[in-house]
Amino acid sequence: MLQTPYYLIDKSRLLQNLEKIAWLREASGAKALLALKCFSTWGVFDFMRDYMDGTTSSSLYELRLGAEKFGKETHAYSVGWADHEIDEAISYADKIIFNSLGQLDRFAGRSTKPTGLRLNPRFSTSGFDLADPARPFSRLGEWDMDRLTQALDRISGVMIHYNCENRDFELFSDQLSRIETEFAPFLRQLDWISLGGGIHFTGDDYPLQRLADRLKAFSDSLGVQVYLEPGEASITKSTTLEVSVLDIIDNGKKVAIVDSSIEAHMLDLLIYRETAKLPQQGDHAYQIAGKTCLAGDIFGDARFPAPLQIGDRISIDDAAGYTMVKKNWFNGVKMPSIAIRELDGTVTLARDFGYEDFVAALG
Repeated sequence: MLQTPYYLIDKSRLLQNLEKIAWLREASGAKALLALKCFSTWGVFDFMRDYMDGTTSSSLYELRLGAEKFGKETHAYSVGWADHEIDEAISYADKIIFNSLGQLDRFAGRSTKPTGLRLNPRFSTSGFDLADPARPFSRLGEWDMDRLTQALDRISGVMIHYNCENRDFELFSDQLSRIETEFAPFLRQLDWISLGGGIHFTGDDYPLQRLADRLKAFSDSLGVQVYLEPGEASITKSTTLEVSVLDIIDNGKKVAIVDSSIEAHMLDLLIYRETAKLPQQGDHAYQIAGKTCLAGDIFGDARFPAPLQIGDRISIDDAAGYTMVKKNWFNGVKMPSIAIRELDGTVTLARDFGYEDFVAALG
C-alpha cells in the first residue's frame, strides 16, 4: 500500500469524461484542447491524447510541456509575453495568441504562425470577483471594436474565455447569442474562435446533444472552426487525495488531523473559501484539518460510519483540477505523490517528491 499523502488518478473515471469530449467533438465539429492551467499531470497525457486535439497554455513552460508531453495542436496564450521568451514560445506554438493589441503590435511580426487575440465580451458566468474576466478595469483581452478592427489584417482568430464552472446550458446559449449579436461582423472575417473553458459539459445530466447542436450552429453561422478548452471538464471526479489520520483532538468538536494540508495540496479551495469533498456517510462527525501551522488549514466537515482511529485513511474527492498545479511546499510538508489506477485496477506510483525536491525549489 502506498504511503499517504498521494493523489490517485483513476483512469476509469477519467475515461468517462474523455468519452464525452470525444463524442462532442464528433457531433459538433468543435476541437477540444486540454487547458494546462487546470491540469498538467503529464503522466496520463498518453491516455488522454486520443480523445482530444491538443493543449492550450498560459505560459511558456505550460506551452513547452504541452508540445513535448501531449503533442498535437498547441495554442500559446499569455497575459504578457516577455521579450526573452517570445521566440521560444513561437517555436512551440501552432497558434500564438496575444492578450492585447499592444502585445500584438510588439510581437506579431516575429511569427509566421497563425495568430490570435483575446476578445473580452465584457460579461462572464463567474460568481467570484477574483476569477471574473469581465470585472471593472479587466486587463484580460480587448473589447473595443475600433481596436479589434485594427487587428484584423494580422490575426486569424480570437480566444473568448468567459465561462467559469458554468453548468447551465441555457445561460451558455444565451451568452453565445449575445456574442453573435455584438461581434458577428468582426467574427465572420476570422478562421477560428476559441470559446475557452469553464463549460461543465461532462457533468451529470448536462444536455450534450443540445450543446453539440448549438456549437455547430454557431460555427456554421460565422464560418469558423470552433475550439473548446476543457480543463475541469476533462478531469472532474477523476482523482482523489488520499490522506491518513495522524491525531484526533476533541476541543468541543472532534478534529482529525491528517498528513496533508488544504493550503499546500488543495490551495484553490482555500482561495475560494470552499470545503473539500469529504465522506458524508454515517453518524460520526469530524472536522478534517491539515498539519500546517495555519489556523485555517481545514478541509471541512465529514461523517463516517464508525469512529476514526489513528492511521485510518480518508479519500478526498475531486482533487485534480486547479489543485495539483498549485501544490506547494508551505511548512515543508511533503508533497503528495502521484499515483495512477489503471483500467485493470492496478495502482502504479508515477511520481514521488522528497527532501531533494523541497531543497531544489528554494535554493
